[in-house]
Amino acid sequence: MQRVRELIRAVPDFPKPGILFRDITPVLKDAAAFARIIAVLRERYAGKVTHVAGIESRGFIFAAPLAHALGAGLVVIRKPGKLPVATYRAAYALEYGEDVLEIHQDALAKGDRVVILDDLIATGGTARAAYDLCTRCGAEVVELCFVVELAALAGRQKLVPLPVHALITY
Repeated sequence: MQRVRELIRAVPDFPKPGILFRDITPVLKDAAAFARIIAVLRERYAGKVTHVAGIESRGFIFAAPLAHALGAGLVVIRKPGKLPVATYRAAYALEYGEDVLEIHQDALAKGDRVVILDDLIATGGTARAAYDLCTRCGAEVVELCFVVELAALAGRQKLVPLPVHALITY
């Protein structure tokens, strides 16, 4: 994971002044680093989950190849108005505003075991909303997983007692 850490760049004042954005795009263009992330996550979740839920939009980048590698189903958690049939909705706060996420009501069911995957955890609001949506569908959330954790924003602490895993912590 050291190579992945080296590739993630810090972009000051994006998307707003005072925010230090951790940009994963250099990781994505490095085939070996990207493959390493998926391999590490495949090893962690093999035989433990039936579904991988990706959070819009960067979570999709990691969730789709992981679901494929695991032979698991892929579930998408999206911004409002992007899903075509009945949805559940959860509002949440982020470090620089507020937003809403949705999931199809039939995306998951009782007996499904899901890992929720996103590129980054900051304040934990997005992750909590995704967790609430998956459990509302009846699924068991095995873990909330992130490529990057911004520890200073205390998102993990706000999710206690939920299981959280991050590959890289800043």
